[in-house]
Amino acid sequence: MSQGPLVKGNPLKMTVYMLVLSYLIGEFVFPKYPLLYFFNLMGILGLIMSLFFFFSGFNIFKSYDENPVPTSQTRKLIKTGIFAYTRNPIYIAFILFHFSMFLTFENVMYFLTSIGLAIWIHNFVIKAEEEYLIKEFSEEYQRYINSVKRWIFF
Repeated sequence: MSQGPLVKGNPLKMTVYMLVLSYLIGEFVFPKYPLLYFFNLMGILGLIMSLFFFFSGFNIFKSYDENPVPTSQTRKLIKTGIFAYTRNPIYIAFILFHFSMFLTFENVMYFLTSIGLAIWIHNFVIKAEEEYLIKEFSEEYQRYINSVKRWIFF
């Protein structure tokens, strides 16, 4: 019996921990950096989009009877719905949520954690998942990689 990807950490837990840490440090240590009202509105739009990405990806996992936890085994390669446009919609949602929190609440720690989260997810979660999926689905996953971007635009 094979095991799932060797992912270092849980992205959902890390995202929540970073949100709490960002709030505490940003509210009580760092000053606020006022932004134009337009950017606050873009932040609200980003929060809505991040929820759309998250629930679209999560619901597709559930409709395929797959576990969205990155360390779990997979039996099927999901290529429909939002996964036809990006290979990592849930991770995009996590990063977009942090960045949108920065735009909405003008807390620089959300911005810094969005960058750190993106680097961590890319290097320690997605790379491990992709290695696992290439071993499990070989040519089918390679075709999927060639046709669908990792982060929507790149």
